[in-house]
Amino acid sequence: MEHARLLMRRRAPVAHSTACLTLFCLAAQAAVAVSGRFTFYKLPKRQNKESEETGLEYLYLDSTTRSWRKSEQLMNTTKSVLGRTLQQLYEAYASKSNNTAYLIYNDGVPKSVNYSRKYGHTKGLLLWNRVQGFWLIHSIPQFPPIPEEGYDYPPTGRRNGQSGICITFKYNQYKAIDSQLLVCNPNVYSCFIPATFHQELVHMPQLCTRASSSESPGRLLTTLQSAQRQKFLHFAKSDSFLDDIFAAWMAQRLKTHLLTETWQRKRQELPSNCSFPYHVYNIKAIKLSRHCYFSSYQDHAKWCISQKGTKNHWTCIGDLNRSPHQAFRSGGFICTQNWHIYQAFQGLVLYYESCN
Repeated sequence: MEHARLLMRRRAPVAHSTACLTLFCLAAQAAVAVSGRFTFYKLPKRQNKESEETGLEYLYLDSTTRSWRKSEQLMNTTKSVLGRTLQQLYEAYASKSNNTAYLIYNDGVPKSVNYSRKYGHTKGLLLWNRVQGFWLIHSIPQFPPIPEEGYDYPPTGRRNGQSGICITFKYNQYKAIDSQLLVCNPNVYSCFIPATFHQELVHMPQLCTRASSSESPGRLLTTLQSAQRQKFLHFAKSDSFLDDIFAAWMAQRLKTHLLTETWQRKRQELPSNCSFPYHVYNIKAIKLSRHCYFSSYQDHAKWCISQKGTKNHWTCIGDLNRSPHQAFRSGGFICTQNWHIYQAFQGLVLYYESCN
């Protein structure tokens, strides 16, 4: 395999103080407090006897850090970034308030051995009220538990790397999100959407009850604006769009060559693609420091970035792998041109394969 040149090295991640964690997602004391602003990268557990890693260590990035930091908390604790974020869900569940709604989906349902390809290859959580809410998009199978069981992190999410992003949106953005979710066809396993939301949000209540819903388009692209006025693009493809979402759509629409990091299972990966005007290259190894790296075979994360040196600086985080089978699955990616997020992910790339 011919590899492209090594990308610029970056400094090793450092620990952060507990105080920084409180800036992620404060627990909701009032209706306006439902929020989340961060990106995380859960590190894989390296398979050697000398390693002291647990498979629960993670990096995080938010508006206060501007570069990766390694958490002092493990991912399975309630003080972790996800533990603190989901505390808002547990409080909403306990209150039984008709002012707050939530929807949790995963193609791998917690504590289930069944895996249905009827639904999209999607994983995430939405929590909102009539003021605002957050959308957590992640790659962790069987996560999170249903709200009544409280916070935990599944063993199935430890071995491989995982990624995710949490964004706060004002309520006026949820109608667009509602349409995007219809196309992604998520496997919803826990939800509560009071009737007060049904007039504006048509599809999520149907997804919640698994009722027959409107026919969805093959693909749908929408622009979203976060509560902090940052612009995002969300790509959603249904199972009727029978093509690689990266090469056939995202790279061409974003007008940039993309470096993609998805779970590269042996004999199930797609090769790098240079057949379109904008190319897609598979990342093959991730570096954490000068002497610490891991293979894409150990990484269940799903993200891509603009190739270094191109004019655009996109970072996209989402649901689908570059695999022949994934062309038949629905899912999506949310994309941002935030410079700090781009720099953080670009710094993880050790090398990628060129086209044959």
